[in-house]
Amino acid sequence: MRYMNRKAAMAEEDDDPLSGVANLFDVAMVFAIGMLLMVLIFFSMPELLTDEDVTIIKITEDNVEIVKKTGDEIEKLEMSEQTQEIEVGNEVARIYEQDGKWYVEYL
Repeated sequence: MRYMNRKAAMAEEDDDPLSGVANLFDVAMVFAIGMLLMVLIFFSMPELLTDEDVTIIKITEDNVEIVKKTGDEIEKLEMSEQTQEIEVGNEVARIYEQDGKWYVEYL
């Protein structure tokens, strides 16, 4: 009797051949989100994970990059050596560089 019960329990387990890979999509999603978090931390931009609107200025030897997050949209702007004057609207702030530091003056 004991042998027959064990055989019936084994037969129920083998009914679904895909049971071993049923959670593969979940594992892939957790891995992808983990990689996304690692990239954001690697580039020193954990501010992009919050719900607030953020503007980040990154200064490298070659150029200046401005990363602007408004809501769910992230926009990357690259500055050039040339001066361009564009009328956008109201002036709300001025950015100054002094002694290697950047200062923002809100109007």
